[in-house]
Amino acid sequence: MKIARFSHNDAIRYGIVDEQELVVLAGDPMFAGYETTGERVPLADAALLAPVIPRSKVVCVGKNYHDHAAEMGGVAPEEPLLFLKPNTSVIGPGDTIVRPTLSERTEHEGELAVVIGRIAKNVKAENALDYVFGYTVGNDVTARDLQKRDGQWTRGKGFDTFCPLGPVIETDFDQTDATIETRVNGEVRQHAPLSDMIHSVPAIIEYASAVFTLLPGDVILTGTPAGVGPFVAGDTVEVEVTGLGVLRNSVRDAMPVV
Repeated sequence: MKIARFSHNDAIRYGIVDEQELVVLAGDPMFAGYETTGERVPLADAALLAPVIPRSKVVCVGKNYHDHAAEMGGVAPEEPLLFLKPNTSVIGPGDTIVRPTLSERTEHEGELAVVIGRIAKNVKAENALDYVFGYTVGNDVTARDLQKRDGQWTRGKGFDTFCPLGPVIETDFDQTDATIETRVNGEVRQHAPLSDMIHSVPAIIEYASAVFTLLPGDVILTGTPAGVGPFVAGDTVEVEVTGLGVLRNSVRDAMPVV
C-alpha cells in the first residue's frame, strides 16, 4: 500500500494511492489507522509533500556499502556507523535543495529510507520489521567540503533542505531484488542492488535502538552506494528505488547574507 502526504485546497491530508487518485484518509495512518473519508482526490490536483516529518530525528548509516566505503578512502565499519540529521533538514518531492553559501561542494547520496511506526527500544533484529511502518526514498545531501573540514558530520549533513524524502511511503516493500539509482540531469551517477547493503535493515534497527529510542515517524537512512558526486544550482537530482518511485528535487544556491 502506498501512502501519500499531500496538500489540496490549502489543507494537508493523507491518502492511499489508487492508480491516478488518492483515497483520502481521516488522519495520519501511523496513529489513526486507515479509516477513509469517502473522498477521492486526483493525483494531478494534489501536491505531494514529504511523506513523513520525523518527530525527533533522522538516523543515518555511513559507509554501508563496501564500494562506497572504498571511494571515501577506507574500509567499511564492522558495526553500523551512525549519525543524525535534524528533522528541519527534511523536504519533500519537488521541493528545492538549497546549496548553502558556506559550502563550495554539495553532493548527492541516494538511499533507502525506513519509517519507524512504533516506539522501539532495545529491539532484536528478528523482531525489527514489526516496528517498521514503511519505506520511502531519501537523499542524504552532504556539504562534502564542510564534512571533511570539520572531521565530524553534523554541520555538513544538517543544513535545511539536506534530507529530501518521498514521494510516498510503501508499507509492503520487498527489497530482495530492488535497486537504487541516482541521476543528475538524467545522467546516472549511482546504481546498485539494495542487496549490496552491508548491514541489513533489521540489523540497523537493532543497533540504533540500543543507543536511543526510536519514535513513530523517525526515519532511518540506510546508506548509499558508490558514485556520490557534486551537483550545482540549476541541476535536477533524482533518486529512484524499485517499487518506491522517484524522488525528484531541483537545486538552487542560497541567497548571500547581507
